[in-house]
Amino acid sequence: MPNSSSVPDPKSRKKFMFYDTPKRQADLRIRLKFDGMNQSEFFRAMITGYLEKDANLLSYLDEYKQEHGVRGINKRKESRRLLKKGEVVRKQFALDEEEIEDIFDLIEMEHPDI
Repeated sequence: MPNSSSVPDPKSRKKFMFYDTPKRQADLRIRLKFDGMNQSEFFRAMITGYLEKDANLLSYLDEYKQEHGVRGINKRKESRRLLKKGEVVRKQFALDEEEIEDIFDLIEMEHPDI
């Protein structure tokens, strides 16, 4: 299985695009230059961290959601509870990625509002 953060085949890749202010774009480019990264590397790293449920990234996003009123507090708590429960089950049963995806699919079907 190829590395999830690798650059996809040009024939099958998809473009991500969003708008922000010119100042924030310039600040981002300066900051990325300082860190020796380009925008593509940065966004792929963030997407990988999010998809792989990196604890540090999820913690930051949880704080962001709280500060900006994204989702209700009960839904955020339930999401955290389900993630922790999933991690315990994964460790307890030494599940592989595919089996974990199946479990999250079942949880999503059971709780579509989360």
